[in-house]
Parts: sequence; C-alpha cells; structure tokens
Amino acid sequence: MGRGKRGLLAAAVTVVCAVTVLAVPGTAFASVPAGPAEPSVRPSASATPEPTATPAPAPVPDAELEKVRARLDGLYHDAAVATDAYNAAEEKTRKQSVQLARLEKKTDAARMKLAELKDQAGAAARAQYRDSGLPPMARFLLSDNPQRFADGAGTLLNGARATKKLIAETDRVERELKRDTDDAADRWKKLERDRKDKAAAQKTVQERIADAEKLESRLEKKEKARLAELERQAAHKAQTAWLDSGALKKADATVTATSAGAKAVAFATAQLGKPYVWGAEGPDSFDCSGLTSQAWADAGSPIPRTSQEQWKQLRHVDVADMRPGDLVIYFADATHVGMYVGDGKIIHAPRPGRTVTIAGAGTMPILGVVRPDA
Repeated sequence: MGRGKRGLLAAAVTVVCAVTVLAVPGTAFASVPAGPAEPSVRPSASATPEPTATPAPAPVPDAELEKVRARLDGLYHDAAVATDAYNAAEEKTRKQSVQLARLEKKTDAARMKLAELKDQAGAAARAQYRDSGLPPMARFLLSDNPQRFADGAGTLLNGARATKKLIAETDRVERELKRDTDDAADRWKKLERDRKDKAAAQKTVQERIADAEKLESRLEKKEKARLAELERQAAHKAQTAWLDSGALKKADATVTATSAGAKAVAFATAQLGKPYVWGAEGPDSFDCSGLTSQAWADAGSPIPRTSQEQWKQLRHVDVADMRPGDLVIYFADATHVGMYVGDGKIIHAPRPGRTVTIAGAGTMPILGVVRPDA
C-alpha cells in the first residue's frame, strides 16, 4: 500500500474511534484535561420547562384540630339551643291552633244561639203588635170575662217568666260570646308571637349549622379523619372517667326496664342509622328530643317535646338508679337528651351530619336523669 493510502486509512480509523467513544453511554472523561468554563446555555423558547414540584402542605397539629373541635362543639351546641327554642315555639303554635279551632266552634255556636234568641224576641214583639199593640198586662186588666181573666192571669205569669228567661239567656250568651271572642283575639296575638319566635330560632339554627359546615369544609380529608379520631379519643376518655367514678353503682343485670320502657327502647333501637335533622320527629329523621318523645309516645306514654321540658316536667331519678328507657339529660341548659339502654350506653340523635347511634352515657356532661313512666 502506498504512503498516501496508508495516511488516509489512519485518519479514517482515528475518526471512527473518536465517534465510538463519544457514543458509549456513561463514558468517563476524568482523564481529559479541563478546559475553560463554557457559558451557560439558556433553553430556547420552544423548549418545555420542567414542572416545579409543589411542596405538600404541612399537617395541621393536633392542638389546632382540638381548637377546631371545640369551635365545632360550640356551634353545634348553639344550634341545639336554638333547635329546642324552635321546637318549643312549634309546640306552642300547635296548641294555640288547637285552642283557636275549639274557640271558633264555640263562638259559632254562641252566634247561632244568640240569633235564635233574637228571633224569639222578635216573634214576641210581632205577636204583641198583632194584638193591637196592647201589652199583655193591659189586655189582662181590661178583660170583663172572669174565665178569660183567670186564663189571662196564668198566661201573663207564664209569659213574664218566659220573657225573663229569654232576656237572661240572651244576656248570658252575649257575655259568653264576648269572652270567647276576646280569648280568641289574645290567642291570635300569642300565636303570632310564637310564630315569630319560631322563625327567629329557625334562622339561628340554620346560621350555626352553616358556620359549622363551612369550618369543616376547610379541612383536608386527612384532617377530617384525624379530627374524627380525636373526637373518638375524647369520647372514650370521658366515658372511661365516668365509669371509673362509680356513677353506675348497680349492676345492669339487676336493673330491668318496665314493659313500657322496653317498648320505648325497642322503638329507639329501630331508628339506628337514620339521619339527624333539627326539628324532626320521624319517621325518616329525628333530632334528639324528637327521638325520645316519639319513642315514649309509641310506648303509650306521651312526654313533652323538648329536652328542656322533659327535664322540667318528668320525675328525676338518681343516675345510679337509672334503668333502660330512662332519659339522660345533658349540659347545664338541658339542650340534649339520650335514652338509656343499659350497660352504660345511650341511643341518641347527636347533631347535624350524624345519624341515630349508640354512645357511652358519660361521653357528655350529664345534668340528670328523668323517668317517663314514673
């Protein structure tokens, strides 16, 4: 091979070797002497920038979630207070409406009676006019027939008695009608006040529930789960402390429900899983006192509609002596109620967003216990 050809071949081999080395991935260049630093190269406008990773939000500390839980408890308690006020106003309007309906029937009957008495008085006046306008006394005195005189004396006496009775009856019916009319007017005023109270309570309930739902909506899914866990822990702690205090001195095995109490418990148990709706009395949803009042109504012992009236009107019993069917009243203002079912537990409708459930009787501050079938 000539010198020229050997030179070309050597050059070709050198180029191939260089390309091969550059094409091998992971090839180290540590042995290559470092040259001067090259200027940085900006990507062209057409190049797609790499996405920037969004840092995960820091988890909310338990201390902050406890504040949220306390705030939620406060809002739902305020809603419970307003719900009791709403239920009380609703009960009043119902009773006033019944009383007004009775008064309306009574006044209608009095008006008909008064019209009848006036017709009788008018008939007597027309009869007198037909007899030449002479009053019965004058005709009696002018009579010259002894028999007619005697008959007239009896007729006059009977007529005087009838007239006196007619006047007295008319006066009595008029007084009764006025009294019932005034009573109806007063009841209408009370009904309007009760309706206004009901509307104001309804507005408060809706506002407090909306505030609570808005607060809960700000929480992430994990935070809601953690909040629920904190609630369970707090409930367990409260129940354990209550049981350890010896509040239940008697063994449940020795305490049995009456037949009415057992029926009330059976009714409440059948409602498990149904949603809490404020102001509801069933059959598809309940609030706390709606559940207990309907349970005892089903057992044949109607009780007041609200937890506050249940506390006021029903007989109080010691916590240690409570039996299934008794009602446990909670909080200092008696704004929550559950039904004791034994083994230290109650069935209750907790609050908006929850369902009728079984809970420990000591998970909330107990005001006292009342017995519907005392």
